[in-house]
Amino acid sequence: VFQGRILARRLVGQETRYEVEVKTPYRHRFPLVTREYVWVPNTCSCPPLREGGEYLLMARRHVNYERTLNRILLQDDGYARPWTPREDRLVREAARHC
Repeated sequence: VFQGRILARRLVGQETRYEVEVKTPYRHRFPLVTREYVWVPNTCSCPPLREGGEYLLMARRHVNYERTLNRILLQDDGYARPWTPREDRLVREAARHC
């Protein structure tokens, strides 16, 4: 779970790749750097993320069986909400209990 700002969007084959500036990592099981690529397995803009917008994203790490592909994946039904101070407060409170 992290707060990020969408810098760019690019269609790559049947997937969408977002370049994201990681602003605040809240909870992560793998290391994040200040800029990451977040992949969405479709080209229909689901979930809808606009360039320049800030979002609270809950993504997962995807590693294929051959271990040749290691990326951050935001699924169609993944959690992507516009970032607000309220979202920030809720995530910080939940982190204390989890």
